[in-house]
Parts: sequence; C-alpha cells; structure tokens
Amino acid sequence: MQFKDYYQILGVARDASAEDIKKAFRRLARKFHPDVSKEADAAARMAEINEANTVLSDPERRAAYDAVGQGRHQGEAFTPPPDWDAGFEFSGTGTHGADAGDFSDFFEQLFGRMGGGGSSTRRPRSRAGAHPPGDQRGEDHHARIVLDLEDAFRGATTQVGLRSPQMGSDGHVTLVERRLDVKIPAGVRPGQMIRLAGQGGPGSGGAPAGDLFLEVSFRPHPQFHVEGGNVLAELPVAPWEAALGAVVPVDLPDGSTLKVRVPPGAQGGRQLTVRGKGLPGAKPGDLELTVRILLPSGLDPRAKAAYEQMARDLPDFDARKVARAEASRGD
Repeated sequence: MQFKDYYQILGVARDASAEDIKKAFRRLARKFHPDVSKEADAAARMAEINEANTVLSDPERRAAYDAVGQGRHQGEAFTPPPDWDAGFEFSGTGTHGADAGDFSDFFEQLFGRMGGGGSSTRRPRSRAGAHPPGDQRGEDHHARIVLDLEDAFRGATTQVGLRSPQMGSDGHVTLVERRLDVKIPAGVRPGQMIRLAGQGGPGSGGAPAGDLFLEVSFRPHPQFHVEGGNVLAELPVAPWEAALGAVVPVDLPDGSTLKVRVPPGAQGGRQLTVRGKGLPGAKPGDLELTVRILLPSGLDPRAKAAYEQMARDLPDFDARKVARAEASRGD
C-alpha cells in the first residue's frame, strides 16, 4: 500500500488552519469536479481531493493522520504500525465503520475502524422526554487501549491515557490529554468494549454526559498468542519426553503453573488442547499448545555419545521416509 500525502493533494502546508483547508478544497473542486472540468483525469483527481478533505477537515481524523504520517512521503510503501491509533479518543461508539467504501484502501486501513467518527459531522444524541427541548445528552466516545495479557487473566485496575483532538479558536487542531483509572474484568477478549458511563462528551442544558467505550487489544506477548478466548503457545519438550511421554509444566499468564501430559510418540507440531484453560469467563477459552521438540547440542560430549549410540542401534530409521509417509497420510 502507498502512503497518501493529503496535505500535498490539497496543496496546503501541514500547519494549515481549518479555513486554509476549506479554501483549498473549494478551489480544487471548482477545477476538477467532473461536472465542470475538462481535465482528462478529473474524476480520479476529485476522488483524491474529496478523500483528503474528509480527513483534514475533521479534527479527529486529522490528528490521527498526523500522528501516523509523521515523516512520510507521497507514494512511499506504507503499512500502519501496530497499535498506531491506541489512545486516541474519537466521537461515536466505534461499532460501525467509517464511510470508507467511497475512498481508497489507504483510507480504509487508517479510518475504516474509527466509527462514523468525526466530531465535525456528528451531533450529540438526545433522549426523548428526558429533558426539555434543546437539552441533549452528550455524545458517546470511543478509543482503543492496549493491555497486557496478564491483566486479562487476573483482572486489574490500570491507568489509561487518552488524547482527544480539539479544534482551537485559531483553526488549528490540538490534543487534549486525560488519564482514567479503568477496571479491567478478568477474561476480557480482544475487540471487547469496556463501557465507562458518563466519560464521553459533555451534555448540554443539564443533560448527562455520553459514555466512553474502550476497545480492548493486547500487547504482543513473548510466549502466548490470543485468538478470541483461546490462548496459543508452543510447548518445548525434550526428545525423550516426546518419545516416551511425560507430564511437563506450563506457566500461565496469571502466574499459575499447569501440568500438561505429552502422549508417547508425540511429534513436533502436534497440537495439544487443554479445555477451559484459555482466557477465563462464563465460557472459558482453551489453551492450544504446539509441541516443539528441542534437541541437545551435538557439541555436548554426552549428547554426541547418545546420538552415536542411537545411530548404531537404529540403522533402519529413515527420517525422510517417515516424513514422506506422514505427508501422504495428511498427518
């Protein structure tokens, strides 16, 4: 995917005010709108201009774009960094995609998950009959937070820092930061929303504030990987444990140790499932272990002697032949 420099597309500086962006969009629209333009590529150019304006005219999208686009150039190869948008507070609940279908894959990658988003295009919701006319409940907000897997296993209270883009009186976007203590329930899943009542946008005329929805994701873990409620990991075993069978310890993210039985004759890559030992919850996930056989180094004299003895005792063992047989069976 190629990076799109929206400032270059509109022909404005990166510190352009909201009024500068509006003027640039109107000027380019008069030149490239397909209904009036005689340019051969008018439709394509207008699509780019619309996309750039959609981002830069919206304080929330613009702040997020500026954060991920620092130092980037038009047309260079680009992949959004992991968790690039964590900690940004946006309007809406984050449960619906943005209007990405009208725009490029680049826009979709950055803003497709951001909700209907855009403080400049959304209005606070009202609750009919709850307040006099003109009083409106505050708008719901959403943000994505990144947690440690250990907190999801045990449950925890953690401090979360959020950055909320706001348009200043000078027409420039600033980031307002705040910190919240958030209770993380044990067993929270990736993609799950944690609702903080009254922590969204302020209400008007005495109406209550909106809610804040925090979408959960996990930091990469050196040992475990999460898929839904299931927790995946490798299970390192010695050759004799795989060949003869063994009961081996597995340290879980909550600090406990689980004893797992490795059946005799286990080959590398075999999947072992321990039911209910994944993420906790009303329906606990499973622990999915992949056997990985680790060999002692042949540079160790004791291991070398053992390997030489096996070579003498098992002259008819052909590893390549066994592998082909397993492949033909679909093992």
